[in-house]
Amino acid sequence: MDRPQGSSIGAPSRRTVVRGAVGAVTGGALALLTARGSEAAWPTFTVGSSGEHVAGLQRLLSERGYWCGTPDGYFGGLTQQAVYAIQKAGGLTRDAVVGRNTLRALSAWVLPPVLDGGSGTRVAIDLERQLLTVLQDGVLRLTLNTSTGNGEPYDWYGRTLNARTPPGEFEVYSTYSPGWQTGPLGELYRPQYFNGGIAVHGSEYIPPWPDSHGCARVSVAAMDMLWEDVMAKGTPVRVV
Repeated sequence: MDRPQGSSIGAPSRRTVVRGAVGAVTGGALALLTARGSEAAWPTFTVGSSGEHVAGLQRLLSERGYWCGTPDGYFGGLTQQAVYAIQKAGGLTRDAVVGRNTLRALSAWVLPPVLDGGSGTRVAIDLERQLLTVLQDGVLRLTLNTSTGNGEPYDWYGRTLNARTPPGEFEVYSTYSPGWQTGPLGELYRPQYFNGGIAVHGSEYIPPWPDSHGCARVSVAAMDMLWEDVMAKGTPVRVV
């Protein structure tokens, strides 16, 4: 839980982390970080946690572009998705448990690499990190947890295909706005298609690992947000 996975992120002193985290939150919502002593003194937040400290965590995530909706002090599904995202960006264990290393990543403003430096609003899908990022004129604006093709075989009208999300340069060419669309492989929420039958779409299940038939899943609420002011026909989508 909350362990470095692979290469570790920078590890500033505990005092620096505490000062940065507490100073960034109105009213010192993460004041518990000032506790001294053993590692057990570090607070741990996960799904189901609630209170002002969680609202502070949500504000920190939002400030860094890890979208989690409106901060409400409850660690629910959207906060879980945002924590997955920063843990992926920081090379941490993807468990949605916020402890010492995830708080350090927040304090250090850990962000994923910018994968598309083009002009205008652009979407990039990072297959290795399983992240979907939104860029505006080459500047990182949003980072979302996503789940793409799992590489496993599946049946497509009698043909055996592999669940892949092919890399390449694409753009949104078709959309479905009303809500859930029933496809041959399941339900897609407000899909925006960019490569044949492959779309960015909302789902009720977005694990922190590849799990789809090829689409890039995000939460239902995140898909509504993308529809509101980010994605439309013609939006460039880069898959790397």
